[in-house]
Amino acid sequence: MSMIELTNVCKSFGDGEILRGVDLQVDKGDIVVILGPSGSGKTTLLRCMDFLERAEQGTMMFDDETTDLATASKQTIAALRKKIGFVFQSYNLFANKTALGNVMEGLTVARKMHKKEAEQIARAALERVGLSDRCDYYPSQLSGGQQQRVGIARAIAMNPEVILFDEPTSALDPELVSEVLAVMKNLAEDGVTMIVVTHEMGFARQVATKAIFMDQGVVVEQGTPTELFDHPKEERTRQFIRKILKEELSENRQAEE
Repeated sequence: MSMIELTNVCKSFGDGEILRGVDLQVDKGDIVVILGPSGSGKTTLLRCMDFLERAEQGTMMFDDETTDLATASKQTIAALRKKIGFVFQSYNLFANKTALGNVMEGLTVARKMHKKEAEQIARAALERVGLSDRCDYYPSQLSGGQQQRVGIARAIAMNPEVILFDEPTSALDPELVSEVLAVMKNLAEDGVTMIVVTHEMGFARQVATKAIFMDQGVVVEQGTPTELFDHPKEERTRQFIRKILKEELSENRQAEE
């Protein structure tokens, strides 16, 4: 039995169909990597799972309870969000709060936790992402990689059952990408269930248990990373992987120069 099962998820913006009947199964402990070109619906799918966007159609089964994504009540959404962590592409930190304050915010506001307990949990989360010495720093005093690690700490402090990562390294300078991916690899080793939208092929190959290729609002192909990268069945998948590998090769050459 899957931990999460999405069925026939549909979402449009105006006349544009962004998701056209997406199905997805995630087992406990899975590291699911979603790949695809810009505009393929990857981010929208994550946002519909966390109700940051409201799907027009589709269901999500989570821990054997099925929710209609289009009609879910506020109470149902609140209950599901307690199980789901979200790491944003652009960090989404409060500029007027320290790293510790940013991680504590969800615990004290959403969970109504006492400040002392929230602080203990927040400090442990920051230590887990290698930022125990940056608790009192504000976002403006942190590098992009450090800010994203605060974002990850904020997500894991809530002790979710699954963490959704929306292109967590795409806003970072290349030299800062590795520190964020290292934290994510550690979470994977700890058995944290993750769904990751990314273009980081190396991470997908090394860490993912399942790789999914999306294009034009549908899942084109899915399988193990080896199946998807080395033996893709669909021509559209082959085209995308060739393009990404070519870009990576070009970036590596520029870095060496």
